[in-house]
Amino acid sequence: MRFSGRYEGYSLANLQKDMLAGLVVGIVAIPLAMAFAIACGVRPEYGIYTTIIAGILVSIFGGSKYQIAGPTGAFVPILLGIVMQYGYENLLIAGFMAGILLIIMGVCKLGRFITFIPRPVMIGFTTGIAVIIFSGQIANFLGLHHLEKQETFFYNMKEIGTNIAELNPYSILTAFLCLGIVIAATKWLPRIPGALLGLVISSLIATLLFPNQIETIGTTYGDIPHQLPDFQMPEFTWDTVLMLLPAACIIAALGGIESLLSAMVADNMANSKHNSNKELVGQGIANMVAPLFGGIPATGAIARTATNIKNGATSPVSGMIHGIVVLLVLLFLSPLAFHIPLASMAPILMVVAWNMSEKHEFIHILKTKTGDTLVLFLTFLLTVFTDLTTGVSVGLLLAFLLFIGKMSKSLRVRKVLPDPVDSYVKSDIVANGKNCPQISIFTVEGPLFFGTIKEF
Repeated sequence: MRFSGRYEGYSLANLQKDMLAGLVVGIVAIPLAMAFAIACGVRPEYGIYTTIIAGILVSIFGGSKYQIAGPTGAFVPILLGIVMQYGYENLLIAGFMAGILLIIMGVCKLGRFITFIPRPVMIGFTTGIAVIIFSGQIANFLGLHHLEKQETFFYNMKEIGTNIAELNPYSILTAFLCLGIVIAATKWLPRIPGALLGLVISSLIATLLFPNQIETIGTTYGDIPHQLPDFQMPEFTWDTVLMLLPAACIIAALGGIESLLSAMVADNMANSKHNSNKELVGQGIANMVAPLFGGIPATGAIARTATNIKNGATSPVSGMIHGIVVLLVLLFLSPLAFHIPLASMAPILMVVAWNMSEKHEFIHILKTKTGDTLVLFLTFLLTVFTDLTTGVSVGLLLAFLLFIGKMSKSLRVRKVLPDPVDSYVKSDIVANGKNCPQISIFTVEGPLFFGTIKEF
């Protein structure tokens, strides 16, 4: 059989490599899928559903050969806020609407414009999201599982401080054990998924040494269903659409940015080239279908995509196999999730937050003490202490104003004296200039727009 397009030259050897890569990244994705779902305020199996559906559909319809899609840390504060304000059912509607918007963006060929967002804004909100994810897991790390969740960083920290006397030492021991295993495995056993290893070992030890002393997925959420949910179309009303449109726009924008960044990382690692507009369409299809089966919004996952490439992926088949692996685990091994401690999920997300924080570039931009420093710091603070929408909006506005100011200073206007030697001045104009003192000739170098009007 001969293949064309992305599968041109595909062989049995390629299939074997894709199967291995898909197996590894599928195993990596399972604990992350549950952890991200819990962090978003929904049941853990919804993250599994998302990984299966988005992972397969983005591989089929997307524009990158190596993209791995699923729930990601970048979405956590946004989706948690939507769930707290509107509920899980409306989150599904917002995700479906975001899928439509992503398809429109792809069809209108807006892929390349998404990457024009200033780097300080990107670093600011990414690091802000990392802080929100990290701080959001402190309660589970300490065993404070029954705290009332708040929408802001400040009130969540206040709630933890108020209830700190109720911390559970067994949860803390379990969390530190899992954290230590994840860090050690990452350093000394890079071929083994550290998150899965930490989750399994800490769960076994907690179950054997202090059963019934800490909260688990089972005690908090009950049994995990070992099947995909039935197809169910969300109930749309005009009022609901208007209410959720801002949330859907945020999901679509962030999902588009994250997926294209992930695709660019894949291009750099594998010396390939993705189709940004096709990738947006693929992400849109996945986000339209996932909510129909209970899934939450998804996007390209940079770390899982990198894992896919490092393990020898050669085509989108590896992404499809990754989704199939997660499906098989759901069908046959989901009862085991009952015994996973919530304290074991917390350090996994904390490590994810640490890795996504862009800490080195954050510090570098702060040290430059330029306009970028102000944009970065303001975006970061507003993302953490208000919300992502405010942080990004203000950051973009400030970056835009600073850019206009910089461009307005770059214009150079120079008066040209009438001189027949000047090759770019017509001789008749020069002659007229000699006889007509009211005529002046200027050269303009730089951008000519409303911000430079004062130069005239």
